[in-house]
Amino acid sequence: MPVHICKACGTSYPDTPAPPARCAICDDERQYVPATGQAWTTPDALAAAHRNAWQRHAPDLFSLQTVPAFAINQRAFLLRTDAGNVLWDCIANLDPATIDLVRALGGLAGVAISHPHYYTTMQDWAEAFACPIHLHEADRQWIMRPHPAIRLWSGDTLELGAGVTLIRAGGHFPGGTVLHWARGEGVLLPGDIVQITPGAHRASFLWSYPNMMPLPAAEVRRVAATLAPWRYERIHGAFAGQDVLRDGPGIVARSAARIVELLNGPPL
Repeated sequence: MPVHICKACGTSYPDTPAPPARCAICDDERQYVPATGQAWTTPDALAAAHRNAWQRHAPDLFSLQTVPAFAINQRAFLLRTDAGNVLWDCIANLDPATIDLVRALGGLAGVAISHPHYYTTMQDWAEAFACPIHLHEADRQWIMRPHPAIRLWSGDTLELGAGVTLIRAGGHFPGGTVLHWARGEGVLLPGDIVQITPGAHRASFLWSYPNMMPLPAAEVRRVAATLAPWRYERIHGAFAGQDVLRDGPGIVARSAARIVELLNGPPL
């Protein structure tokens, strides 16, 4: 029986004779069910119609993204570290070429994911590379395919080694996580927890991005304050083109301050 993958969000569900009637992730107000209705695919069908494109952003930092675009169309990142490679966030398409390329780069020591919209086929990645998956326990209810490789962590930070730290920032989801890499001047990989805007000079913090629903001003302020002590210069967001190459902390702080000002009312 095949694993079923939601075409709208990329979440995978247990292997059953027929796909689920609904996708719990899409039914939540932070995502959406397309106007055309819920639709499903399988790993084999996905790999037959798509491939993964790679980009090198810096020494030992790569992103991979499925083409043509699939589901939410986020990119995943592979960090090569002295403690082993880390896959940050996840994409649904795990085709043979991707497996060969990741193995050639040294395999994976672990997978870490920012929030449930990017859980996708994390279980298959963990099996392919015999590695654990690190998820914050606050979002455990959104795990649609339980798997022994999943390691739920608690608290505010989790050290993965070699300067890689997971930071619970909350916001978009209670367990919303960003990754900090203390390589060079520092790198922040925020997934959707901090969304970089198209001009790459502002950031956004929302409860729901597709439905354009805001977070409370106090929560925006808290997320920004959580990130303020961390040293970094670059930010690489969830989508292609969301790359801040300098003044990352300034962009986050100024954007949060302006959003709080607008949420609190006049003057504009």
